[in-house]
Amino acid sequence: MNDGGTASAQQAAGAEPEVQGSTLPPGYMADKQALIKRLHRIEGQVRGIEKMLSDERYCIDIITQIAAVSTALESVAFRILDEHVNHCVAGALASGDEQVAALKSRELLEAVHRFARSR
Repeated sequence: MNDGGTASAQQAAGAEPEVQGSTLPPGYMADKQALIKRLHRIEGQVRGIEKMLSDERYCIDIITQIAAVSTALESVAFRILDEHVNHCVAGALASGDEQVAALKSRELLEAVHRFARSR
């Protein structure tokens, strides 16, 4: 693999570690366009919330829309997490490389902990 500094930079940038000499594509690639489309809709919802504030709309209506955006983002996160487990983690485990498998397992647990704290 790379030297420690480069590997750390790759991890910080979200890059996949090398498995058996090749870099795995992200697990969400099959759903990439649908995920982007969903994120654009969420972006529109957020802009709508901003407009609601500018228009001095009722507080409960704004909170309802914020909850809808949070739920929508959570749904996107679950889809990406699901693909990460089924593609990235499963691939690392199947590779037979204990170091890569341990790294992916650790990343998964850290991601789940971050996700759980954000709720």
